[in-house]
This record gives sequence, C-alpha cells and structure tokens, in this order.
Amino acid sequence: MFSELLHTKERQNETYKQLHVVLGQSCSCELQLAGPQYDNLQCISSLYPSVSEELFRCELSDNVFRTQALSPDMTQLKKASVTIDNSLSPGHTLVQICCVDHKGFLYDIMRTLKDCNIQIAYGRFSSVNKGLRELDLFIRQKDGKKIVDPDKRDALCSRLKVEMLHPLRVIITNRGTDTELLVANPVELDGKGRPRVFYDVTLALKTLGICIFSAEIGRHCTSDREWEFYRFLLDEDCRFDMSSMVGRNQIVDKVRRTLMGW
Repeated sequence: MFSELLHTKERQNETYKQLHVVLGQSCSCELQLAGPQYDNLQCISSLYPSVSEELFRCELSDNVFRTQALSPDMTQLKKASVTIDNSLSPGHTLVQICCVDHKGFLYDIMRTLKDCNIQIAYGRFSSVNKGLRELDLFIRQKDGKKIVDPDKRDALCSRLKVEMLHPLRVIITNRGTDTELLVANPVELDGKGRPRVFYDVTLALKTLGICIFSAEIGRHCTSDREWEFYRFLLDEDCRFDMSSMVGRNQIVDKVRRTLMGW
C-alpha cells in the first residue's frame, strides 16, 4: 500500500526523513517513478547455470550437501503432511494440512491454491500447538467440481508440501572473487511479490554484522512460474569466513530463519 503512495509529496518527505535517521544528514537521495525500461527486470544473466537451476527449480532434493538443506534442528519440517478427502462433502474436496508454523503460512497456501485455480469455500485453522499449525480447507476447481482425478490430487499435495518446506530460496555463491547472497520467491499470478523480503534479509544481515556492498531486485521466468529475485553482494570484512561452508551455512540459516519467522 505504501509503495503506491510514493508519488505523493507527503510520502516522499516521510521516506526522506527515515533515510536521514538511518544514514545521517550527509545522506542525499532522490525519489522518482520508475520508467518502462525497468519493467520485468532480468538480473540473472551472470548466474552460473547450476546456480540458476538450484535457485529456481520447482522441487528440492533432500540431499544434505545442497546449499538449501535444512539445519538439523529443523528436520521436523519434513514431517509436513497434506491429505485430501472427498467423502465428507458432496460438493467440495477437503484438504487437511499440518506443518511447522512460519511467517506467511496462510499467504503461501492461498498463493499456491490461487496459482492452481482452486477456489476456497470454507477454511478453519488452529492456534499454534508445539510449533505446528493445522488447517482445514473445503475447496473446488474453477469449474465448481471436486478434485477427483488422482493425478491432480497428488500434484496439488506435492505442490503444497514444497511451498510449505521452501517458500523462499536462499543460497550463497560467488560472483567472481566476491560473495553473493541470493534470495528468490515465487510471484503471484497478478504480478505481486512476497511482502517484506528485502526488509527481512537486510535485518538478518545487520544482526550478523554483515554489510551489503550492493543490492539488486529483478524478475525471472521459468517454464511454469515467475520469480522475484534478490541478489546481495556482501562485504567480507566480518566475523564469518565466507570461504568456508560452515560460515556460509550460518549466514543462509540466519537469513532463512528471519524470513520464516523462526
């Protein structure tokens, strides 16, 4: 909502004040509307194919050596369950979801169902119990019918599990001799990106004492969806050894936890 008001003088002045508070009176900045040349930005041309494949793949491997592998204390995430039942309602399919609670839990599920052209008639979710969240949804297809095709049911369950396990992708790679943090998340069909990603990533890096040399935001299209893509060039003058896998995993883990609210 606030980004839509940046063209107003009042909102621009408020933004200037916030920047001066953080950066000091020496800060000099200017706000202007982005032109059409910035539509559908593609900022991934320099990514290695292997990095691009890992960042934007639909399904993620459980291989512990992958840079997006979960830390040991989060293995309970893999216990997420999605079940579908057509016997309880004559006109709707019941989807029951149980998984570890995270920031944007409902957003990720609603976005996924919208992308799959699924309509929601009724929903009920529980309060958090031992870190777990349960959700019941009565749904139907766009044509108003239940989901009876086994392949469609399996595809929907698989898609929901992936979105609950990895709604955001976070990896660290090299850009030449420098270290780069990459974050990606699916874009909604109407073109809207996930809220607060840039804020949460910069907050996590600030908490770790890591300075950002440069930051870029763009869009990338794969065969089945569009992604919002963030790349941060990190200042290596910090307490983490970015040449070691241990140091890099600590950074990735902190950023992911901040994004997910853990």
